[in-house]
Amino acid sequence: MSIYKRYYKSFPNPVFITIVTYNRRNLLIDNIQLLRECIKSSIKKLGYKLIAGVVLKDHMHFIIDSTQSELIPKIIQDIKYNFTKNIPKVYLENIELSTSRQKRSEKGVWQRRYYDHIIRNENDFYKHLDYIHYNPTKHYNIAPKDWKYSSFMKFVKQGMYEENWCNLNDKYNINELEIE
Repeated sequence: MSIYKRYYKSFPNPVFITIVTYNRRNLLIDNIQLLRECIKSSIKKLGYKLIAGVVLKDHMHFIIDSTQSELIPKIIQDIKYNFTKNIPKVYLENIELSTSRQKRSEKGVWQRRYYDHIIRNENDFYKHLDYIHYNPTKHYNIAPKDWKYSSFMKFVKQGMYEENWCNLNDKYNINELEIE
């Protein structure tokens, strides 16, 4: 049995996070306003900054900046808990849950685990930023500029991307992110 470990100590670097719905259920876009409210509430409560992000139907990626990386589990827990607590009940019906999940009173909204990665340097930051903004193209064949659940246009306005970055003709020329 492998032990699941995370690196926690006060670390000034941003953190890349991936959160996925249970069984990759398409819940997030249908409930995007609720998700936005949960994230805003979490930011206000826990005092971190959302640098970049993308929300897809069944998962989301973020780069957040917190002076206290030990808050990462609390941030994830807060977003997941508030989203699950407030999602319309219709999304909680007819879900087959294991005995283990039932004993823990899980609702079948989120996968238990999440992925986090401390951004190590500027190159690592830009690789993850590109990965976030490339995701709608990767999964849905939609250009980043046309996906409204992403921070892409914020970065275009800041001059960090050209508006037509990663157009559909470029899709297969962009390297996949390699996690080191």
